[in-house]
Amino acid sequence: MEKTHMQKTLDRMLQERIVAVVRLDDPAACLDVAGALREGGISIVEITMTTPGALRVIRTMREAFPDLLVGAGSVLTREDVDACVGAGAAFQVAPILDPRVLEYALKRDILFSPGTFTPSEAYAAWVGGAPLVKVFPAARVGAKFVSDLKAPMPFLRLMPTGGVNSDTIHDLLKAGADVVGAGSWLVNKKAIQEGDYDTITRRAQALVDIVRNYAEAADTKDVASGEATA
Repeated sequence: MEKTHMQKTLDRMLQERIVAVVRLDDPAACLDVAGALREGGISIVEITMTTPGALRVIRTMREAFPDLLVGAGSVLTREDVDACVGAGAAFQVAPILDPRVLEYALKRDILFSPGTFTPSEAYAAWVGGAPLVKVFPAARVGAKFVSDLKAPMPFLRLMPTGGVNSDTIHDLLKAGADVVGAGSWLVNKKAIQEGDYDTITRRAQALVDIVRNYAEAADTKDVASGEATA
């Protein structure tokens, strides 16, 4: 059976594990940011609806970088869902959980990740069909909260967003994060204002290297465990 658009998108997100969250006041900088992220190895980009001209940015970015997976963030209403689908957003993310919007997006075969901050919200999002549950703002709760969620509910697929940087990403992955949303540290506004896109590339590379090293270490551990029990 051929995979749906939503499943293909989810598979890629679970494989690459990093979503760059772009929330800028200057939409003209978004393409340069996308190029810098791409050069650093990050190919999944979320353009928040709070970015001026966000829908136009999504369309333009998809045309300029067809290999990128470009989605929309800060999606709050069913009208937002429709507008983002029209712009070609491959996935959609919200800061809150609105079951009506989640249901509507899923019916359109759109990977929709609602924002949650409590165990009850995370479970409600999962029951509502969310293939990937956003934990936001993750900076307020840290990696321990992710592991605390996963302990009784290991079936949750979690995407902590907020406070993700080269110092925190390993602990989040170790705690059970399936994907992370990296925003202000990665898409650094000061660097952008100074035209220093190399900083964004270097930070992207740092995150990608940590994810790769973590995955390789996990694979080695799994192999060793299998040999020990053989």
